[in-house]
Amino acid sequence: MGEEAVLKIGTITLDWSDWVPWGEVLTDNRGGAGVSIPNMIAGVYEVRSIDQDADGRVYIGKAGDLRLRVRQGLVKGKLPHPGGRRIREREDVSRLVIRWAVTSRPAAAEEELHRMYRARFGHLPTYVLNS
Repeated sequence: MGEEAVLKIGTITLDWSDWVPWGEVLTDNRGGAGVSIPNMIAGVYEVRSIDQDADGRVYIGKAGDLRLRVRQGLVKGKLPHPGGRRIREREDVSRLVIRWAVTSRPAAAEEELHRMYRARFGHLPTYVLNS
């Protein structure tokens, strides 16, 4: 038998931003017109339709750099994103809203958000392929 390891992960507290319309995330914040997303800071983010049940999600993801992952990958498609292209092709993005939370442990937070979502709804969010 091999060596045993006990992991004590601990509590992760997420302080979510307000829900922000997709179009506001699309607009760069340089001129003050768009929304400011934390830059070079890790975190998690969620996407939902304003038409859905407030608890239903289209996507739940993690990011090593929230601004790059959310604005450049998910919304603009300038960087690879596992669900971004499918969301942009299949959804009316004018009906989508996004929120994010900073955490130093994005992978653990994403895994727990996926677990909680699956426990509640019986499946992962629409454009999340695996957890």
